[in-house]
Amino acid sequence: MEAFILDAVRTPRARAKPGKGALSGLHPQELLAQTLNQLPLRTGVDVSEVDDVVVGCVAQIDEQGANIARQALLAAGWPITVPGFSLNRFCGSGLQALSLAAMGVASGAQHLVVSGGVEQMSRLGLGADGGGTDGGNTRLRRRFHQVPQGICADLIATLEGFTREELDAFGLRSQQLAARAQAEGHFKRSLFDVKHPDTGEVLLSVDDAPRADTTREKLAALSASFTSVGAQPAEPGGETLDALALRAYPRAGAVRHLHTAGTSSGIVDGAAAVLVASRDYVRAHGLKPRARVRAVSAVGSDPVLMLTGPAPAAAKALKAAGLTARDVDLWEINEAFAAVVLQTTRALEVDPERVNVNGGAIALGHPLGATGSMLVGTALDELERRGGNIALVALCTSGGQAVAAVLERL
Repeated sequence: MEAFILDAVRTPRARAKPGKGALSGLHPQELLAQTLNQLPLRTGVDVSEVDDVVVGCVAQIDEQGANIARQALLAAGWPITVPGFSLNRFCGSGLQALSLAAMGVASGAQHLVVSGGVEQMSRLGLGADGGGTDGGNTRLRRRFHQVPQGICADLIATLEGFTREELDAFGLRSQQLAARAQAEGHFKRSLFDVKHPDTGEVLLSVDDAPRADTTREKLAALSASFTSVGAQPAEPGGETLDALALRAYPRAGAVRHLHTAGTSSGIVDGAAAVLVASRDYVRAHGLKPRARVRAVSAVGSDPVLMLTGPAPAAAKALKAAGLTARDVDLWEINEAFAAVVLQTTRALEVDPERVNVNGGAIALGHPLGATGSMLVGTALDELERRGGNIALVALCTSGGQAVAAVLERL
């Protein structure tokens, strides 16, 4: 695959507090527009030569509807000849956007494509699109009754035998590594200041979600987040959500509710963008790419267990790249829940010290459609800082899917 990454940028992640969060007053189109405009500033490319802009976004309604990719391009002042479209592969949307950009460039059909993602969760929170887990299709539910992700995470922890202490230890690790990364400036290359579009006032310069004062004791004091959810009936007078999960996995015996707010991803606002170019474009313009996209993948997995796709997605991408897990210097596995990363790491026999070395979404937050794009920049920045060669980014998604990409530093 001949697709090169010229640069990757992102906003800081902001706690998604409606009306109070640092970015909550900014229209999501404007947040994405500022992100897009960082690319020509950093690379000097002529945006009129961009063949397409591909943007991941999960809640594509209201302010994030109307094809937010196209609207953000217009808000950014790019030429009206530059097209854009939006996609939704749930939490993997931002990385799926990179996959499509890389495919377009590698095929020779395109030469310069922007991929990215945006989610303004302070304005459109979880479930804002109203689809629930399955769009309300009762016939589908007779085949696969998909339960909320928190129950899936707890079921995975139950089946894998993870303890509450192990999950809490991972949550603490995420906070500690993110705090260290911030203090040592590991995120600075990708970050830019988000400003008020009218006054120029800086709204946010750094991720404000991490809690550097997190301790093991504070995490141990948190209540399990999904106990009451699991006890709710799926239908009035029907079986509970826990019972439906156990119908698919009776060997679990019971769903042990272990995840808390300290071991689940945070809800934040954010946007990110990645500039992808062909070899011909790079040569013609004398550009120096930062990385090559070696392989991309997408897989389906059990829609009831839902969150176990990252391991097979990573294995599929590695096979396509002609690599093994041992060849990967750095892993970015989205921290949707602690059990997701622990299960993936175990399944692939990965050295935990190479995984999420700057923390992850448990500390930094998970702006759904943008996270995949953000992790690309995080991985490249850290490869360059360490002098590494190969990074792998993987994310699980709702509905039992996952996406992955193998990146090679140049």
